[in-house]
Amino acid sequence: MIAAFSITPIGVGESVSELVAECVGIVRASGLPNETNAMFTNIEGDWDEVMRVIKQCVDHVAMAAPRVSVVVKIDHRPGVRGALRSKVESVEQRLSSR
Repeated sequence: MIAAFSITPIGVGESVSELVAECVGIVRASGLPNETNAMFTNIEGDWDEVMRVIKQCVDHVAMAAPRVSVVVKIDHRPGVRGALRSKVESVEQRLSSR
């Protein structure tokens, strides 16, 4: 499965980049395929692996913030691996053939 998630610490001031960077570090340390963009971090693995990493991120932010906002979007396709890259490659291939 692929999960796109965003965690926002609330009540820690205007800039949240330090805590967000720490979460991205947790995701990268997990060893699961991942990518981060301006709005979300995408992570791929089985349900338990992905949810464990998201929970670690939420718990980490909750140590510094009195409130944590979490948005998660999931593409649940059991048995599919490598979709984090192949979905983008498919779109890029179609664009290049125009």
